[in-house]
Amino acid sequence: MRLLIDGNVILDVLQKREPHFEDSVRIWKLCETDQVEGVVSALTFANLVYVMRKELSPELIEDVLKRLALIFRFTGLSTADMTNAAEMRWEDFEDALQAATAERVHADHIITRNIRDFKKSRVAAYTPAEFLARL
Repeated sequence: MRLLIDGNVILDVLQKREPHFEDSVRIWKLCETDQVEGVVSALTFANLVYVMRKELSPELIEDVLKRLALIFRFTGLSTADMTNAAEMRWEDFEDALQAATAERVHADHIITRNIRDFKKSRVAAYTPAEFLARL
């Protein structure tokens, strides 16, 4: 099973954000142990760097990327992703890009805490807790 992992799930673990930390850690563990394939968009990593840049040095950001790459498969953005996202005409273009990327990589689900932003997605979105309850 292939999951597109949204940035908020990654930040939950990196920043130990409660009350979401435990469920997000469990999603990470599923990816780390190859029970599911976790895919992360390059857009997500760019957003993570933007959020973390005030807290981490460039060396630590590089280390985070290397460690994440051991757990998740990164995928770039394509022109088709951008075109498909624009054609969706969602209010939040970033979420549309995530949905378009999920389609391109043939993700079974999107794992995010912002499922309301993915109501129009062709790939079903679940919170970590919802996805874990479905296993």
